[in-house]
Amino acid sequence: MSHTCPLCASDNFADFHQDKRRRYFRCGHCFLVFVDPASFLSADEEKAIYQQHENSPDDVGYRQFLSRIAEPLHKCMPSAQSGLDFGCGPGPTLSLMLEDKGHSVALYDPFFVPDGAALNKTYDFVTCTEAIEHFHYPKREWGQLISLIKPGGWLALMTKLVKDAEAFSRWHYKNDPTHVSFFSRETFRFLADRDGLDVDFVGNDVILLRKKTA
Repeated sequence: MSHTCPLCASDNFADFHQDKRRRYFRCGHCFLVFVDPASFLSADEEKAIYQQHENSPDDVGYRQFLSRIAEPLHKCMPSAQSGLDFGCGPGPTLSLMLEDKGHSVALYDPFFVPDGAALNKTYDFVTCTEAIEHFHYPKREWGQLISLIKPGGWLALMTKLVKDAEAFSRWHYKNDPTHVSFFSRETFRFLADRDGLDVDFVGNDVILLRKKTA
């Protein structure tokens, strides 16, 4: 077990919850809830689970689900912009929805589209839907996301948010073995304040952050 929070490197964390499979901790500084790294799946085990997902651009329900992030993000951008879908998975769909609105979208996924060249550019917006909770090293991966965005650009996230210990104990979201980092509104406010971002919570699981220009 690491002796620091994997997001902010604070040593101020404590037990938060434990079930039959995993032990969870909560940072007292950035409020991230995270699992004991001893519980991490191997890369092959993780990919095998992702390959079972049946998300497809032809799935009307999936498109409706993603519209909850596509619509508010599009409204923030008055003209055609260039973006990156980070963690697009095996069936990229959000990128197609945004391209239908006139934007250009590159793809990156460590398992399915490991295009390192896409990470050497900066973008007007970056989307990361149902992916941030999979981050094993959120300090590194969060820094990477921020570095990809131009000043004034947008980071659009979709992830379920931690509320409190009682709700967490009954939360189905934690039961996915690939979910290892759990964010809350407090966590995103901490990151926004630290990293020069404006944050807006859209509904229960969509977070829009804008990188300040100065």
